[in-house]
Amino acid sequence: MGKIFYIMGKSASGKDSIYRMLLQKKELNLKRIIPYTTRPARNGEEQGREYYFVDEERYRELREEGKLIESRSYETVHGVWIYFTADDGQIDLKRSNFLAIGTLESYQKMRDYFGSESICPIYVEVEEGERLMRALLRERGQEHPRYAEMCRRFLADEEDFSKEKIQKAGIRRRFVNDDSKICLAEIESYIKDMLY
Repeated sequence: MGKIFYIMGKSASGKDSIYRMLLQKKELNLKRIIPYTTRPARNGEEQGREYYFVDEERYRELREEGKLIESRSYETVHGVWIYFTADDGQIDLKRSNFLAIGTLESYQKMRDYFGSESICPIYVEVEEGERLMRALLRERGQEHPRYAEMCRRFLADEEDFSKEKIQKAGIRRRFVNDDSKICLAEIESYIKDMLY
């Protein structure tokens, strides 16, 4: 039976970069799980790569078809944005191991759906000042920076990823992303230990 390696962490912790680098590791042979969102794509994001960018009508269709594994709605400064994972045929644990990325809440719902023996948490963290600088640099690079939304996300993460919630989710190991090469090597080693 395959495994789902689930990367999570606060915004600007470097989890997206780690996710992309792990997918490039041919020896791991991890298939990506592509989540859905109703938010607009950021510069450099592509349909079907980071997310399936859909409208609320498509979200409702998948919900009515009983295909939602998990979903989260966020009241942003631009309105409500929905993020979700659908049982759309892309996940077959009898054939492959997978890599996914999301929040602590989505990890718990995925674990409940697939079972704790099938999902392995990868929690990435960064010192708060460094994380804020990374978030600001990323936002400055956008065609239309959304600084208010960046600040909202930064503050919301403090609650969403509180020590109590991380502990309650059963996450025992954390990967510190102060040096991306070291962090990636530690995560790669962890994945291999879980697979072999």
